[in-house]
Amino acid sequence: MTDRTQILDTIKAQIEPFNKKQVALTEATTFQGDLEWDSLTVMDFVAAIEDEFDIIITMNMQAEIENVGQLADAVAKLRG
Repeated sequence: MTDRTQILDTIKAQIEPFNKKQVALTEATTFQGDLEWDSLTVMDFVAAIEDEFDIIITMNMQAEIENVGQLADAVAKLRG
């Protein structure tokens, strides 16, 4: 099991291709507000995260995840 820091680093690396505005990434960075992602970008990104960590993020979970830190927590939880 990887620790949360490694998960965060991997998530940040996955965000980079989608980070058109070169927003500085922190745990508080929000996907809609800070990164200004539309729903299509979010779907592409979620697919990339699911592939990277070999997990499934349900629509209900996605609805609750607003920032990078929450995503890291969700990935850690799903990986057990």
